[in-house]
Amino acid sequence: MKTDGLDSTLTDSATPGPDWASADLDILRAKFYQLYIAVEQSPAATAITDTDGRIEYVNQRFLDVTGYTREELVGKTPAMIQSGMTPGDVYRDMWQTLRSGRVWRGELQNRKKNGELYWEAETITPVRDDSGEVVSFVAVKEDITERRRQEEELKLLASVFQTGQATLITDADMRIERVNQAFTDITGYSEEDVIGLTPKLFKSGRHDKAFYVGLWNELLETGHWQGEIWNRNKYGETYPLWQSITAVYDTNGEVRRYIAVFHNIAERKRMESELEHQATRDHLTGAHNRRAFDTAMRKAIRQAERSDNTFSLLLFDIDHFKSVNDQHGHETGDIILQRLAALIGQTLRSTDLLARWGGEEFAILLQDTSAQGGTIFAERLRQQVAETRLHGLAVTISLGITEYRRGDSPEALLARADSALYRAKRAGRNRVGIADANA
Repeated sequence: MKTDGLDSTLTDSATPGPDWASADLDILRAKFYQLYIAVEQSPAATAITDTDGRIEYVNQRFLDVTGYTREELVGKTPAMIQSGMTPGDVYRDMWQTLRSGRVWRGELQNRKKNGELYWEAETITPVRDDSGEVVSFVAVKEDITERRRQEEELKLLASVFQTGQATLITDADMRIERVNQAFTDITGYSEEDVIGLTPKLFKSGRHDKAFYVGLWNELLETGHWQGEIWNRNKYGETYPLWQSITAVYDTNGEVRRYIAVFHNIAERKRMESELEHQATRDHLTGAHNRRAFDTAMRKAIRQAERSDNTFSLLLFDIDHFKSVNDQHGHETGDIILQRLAALIGQTLRSTDLLARWGGEEFAILLQDTSAQGGTIFAERLRQQVAETRLHGLAVTISLGITEYRRGDSPEALLARADSALYRAKRAGRNRVGIADANA
């Protein structure tokens, strides 16, 4: 085996001591060769330098780590693998320690031949001759890049763990290992309450099986899921969260744990609901406004075009409402509008929609209802209003109804319903007008 000059280096620097005075030279060479093989095959990167730091020998592991050849390294100093990222104070401390004859231990960030940065833990030992003078240094290095990466990840995780974001860490079987204070603040559960349990503890019952199947499929396929989810706290209250779940893998690609980070979005949802209410509701009666009704009607038309379903449109207004305002004041008129909207709202299905169209005029969208069914509903509604005193006053309404016809535009529907309403008024009010089938 080629020793690349190590035989002469070892022979020159290893003058036999008193115990070796009579030893056979061949035995000494064999011992040195055994030493060479042990160092050469060591799993630790090893380098020998002179007292000025010039490299005299490096083993195979050193070459494997750095990517350099022996020819490129021998005679040079370790400066050729320095990254420039290690503070100068570290090197000054290292040389001060070595020149005082002491062992130096530390961590350096170096650079491979291909430019890749890596971390090494080094132990550099001064080698003395028989007179006690330092004649060389032996550096034994361990690649700690992965360890440093993991340490940085743990530091980052620790910093995130203590932020305002609630954090939950589980093992691969979803058993809870750690939670932070923000988690306790939101859920009401302490760490002692949940360790060893699974997040099933927090299920609110608001999501079906398909929701959780979709969540798990995405998490297992991509390693990440985020979205809105409703949970239940320790006190039985349900609340909305925005949650992010990330899978953490080991070096074999197996899931080691899951990390969930979430925050309570109840206030945001409340504000969104309030803004939506303001944008889609009439401020006086609480019924939908004209804009919301127009959107709903266009959606109903699209659905009807794609299916055999139909719907009916009903317009109505309060008879002689101007006289009510003139005789009893606008405040009374407003109360009557509010109570009428509340009364009619109680008669509607969840799929139907009531809107204040303007002034004392209202519109109703009756889903999956034919003209015949809509007429029956309208007549029942007319009678109910006529039999109910609103704010102590007898009030009647006139109604016009039409059914959707394939190809209808919103404007065509409204025109027919309005024509039917006008027909009811012209016939004496407190009546239901039905759109002309030929109109």
